[in-house]
Amino acid sequence: MSDTNEKEIKEPSVEEPEKRSAEEEKERVSRYEDLGEEELREVLAEKEQKIEVLEEDLSEAKNMHLRKAAELENYRKRVQRERSQLYETAKANALEDFLDVNDDLQRTLRAAEDLDVNETFLDGVLLVANKFEEILRKNDVERIDEVGVPFNVDYHDAMMRHKPEDDDIDSDIVLEVVENGYRMGERTIRHAKVIVSE
Repeated sequence: MSDTNEKEIKEPSVEEPEKRSAEEEKERVSRYEDLGEEELREVLAEKEQKIEVLEEDLSEAKNMHLRKAAELENYRKRVQRERSQLYETAKANALEDFLDVNDDLQRTLRAAEDLDVNETFLDGVLLVANKFEEILRKNDVERIDEVGVPFNVDYHDAMMRHKPEDDDIDSDIVLEVVENGYRMGERTIRHAKVIVSE
């Protein structure tokens, strides 16, 4: 016998599954033909009970699937939020390293106003200071240097308390900024060192 003939014998025809399903149906029906009415009711009750159990299992599986999907979505959001916070923290830390240099440049410019300094040198320092200011502005960094505002622990670090010259000034008002502070959005990068009214 050739290989093609063997394949023809082994491959089931389209009619065979139909014959089998018809035979299986007859066999299934014949199981119940000999049963009485009471026995059929018992079988039906068993089947309904099995259906209820399967429906409960399906419902539980669906709920578990929904919970897992919700957990995955929450995890994805948390990772994204943590990644964003990590980026903001790294950015703030990198900028913080340059704040002292920026303050020194500002002090140099203020000191140069009272001194006879070479204009070319002063223009160079001013150019560098302006670049620093532009970088801070581009990164939404704001200077905390306001005087006459209420003391706020989120923005200020009190170096000392001092009696104000003006008696109309309330207690806990910033009288002088010793060192500028900086904030980026809602995050304080460096607290301003201030003198506060008593």
